Amino acid sequence: MWREEITDEQWKRLEPLLPSRFGLGRPYLEHRPIVSGILWVLRTGAPWRDVPERFGKWTTIASRFRRWTAQDIWQQIWAALQREADLKGQLDWSVHFVDGTVVRAHQCAAGARGGQEEEALGRSRGGFSTKIHLRAEGHGKPMAFVLSGGERHESKYLQPLLETGAVVRAGPGRPRIRPDRLVGDKGYSYMIVRKYLHRCGIRVTIPRRKDQGDNICFDAVLYKQRNKIERLVNRFKSFRRIATRYDKRAMSYQGWWTLAAVFIWMSLNQLAPKS
Repeated sequence: MWREEITDEQWKRLEPLLPSRFGLGRPYLEHRPIVSGILWVLRTGAPWRDVPERFGKWTTIASRFRRWTAQDIWQQIWAALQREADLKGQLDWSVHFVDGTVVRAHQCAAGARGGQEEEALGRSRGGFSTKIHLRAEGHGKPMAFVLSGGERHESKYLQPLLETGAVVRAGPGRPRIRPDRLVGDKGYSYMIVRKYLHRCGIRVTIPRRKDQGDNICFDAVLYKQRNKIERLVNRFKSFRRIATRYDKRAMSYQGWWTLAAVFIWMSLNQLAPKS
């Protein structure tokens, strides 16, 4: 087995969450080689036409990825993994971490109809780029993300980030979406952000900037754990299709991030202690 292919253990967890091969029309081809081909592109960053023949026709693999992305299949799988972890007590709601990271966009990512702003593209100090606003739970597993243009500030996207990624829980009641405490860097240190978190009943561990006075009741020990989300960003960027954006459409690039989140979640959830 090549490194880029899906492992037996990963497939055992993933297969029950995939759509049925049989429906109203002709049945799907076998899922495993197709998903392995998609994973090969995610890890290598290669064009679809370069997919090795052992996975099947590149046109089939590309169309399967685009169709499942449009149908939110990857998002549904990610949500199912989060719900399973929550039921087992492996999801930490006591503290969540937030951060933003910029990804350079390749020149072939330009040119989509509708304008670059609608496709989460912009120009920052790093050039033509996209910014990813990411939220992780207490063990460092990805909970949600939001895309924007590379020049957009993290604080502007904190509210949509905290309103994304609700987890359906067992029994009656609404899905849970808000953590007990949020940890972020000085980029989130704005009064409007602190007031919003206070209204939501979320405690804050965000250091103040020098022009905002002293850090009163600031938990420096907890803040050191923010390296969990920084390590998570590095895990995402180990996938070359994510480290550089080649997709014109934000939906396609979001599909790659969601697919990567699925595989990162499966690998990290095995290491998370039970509460």
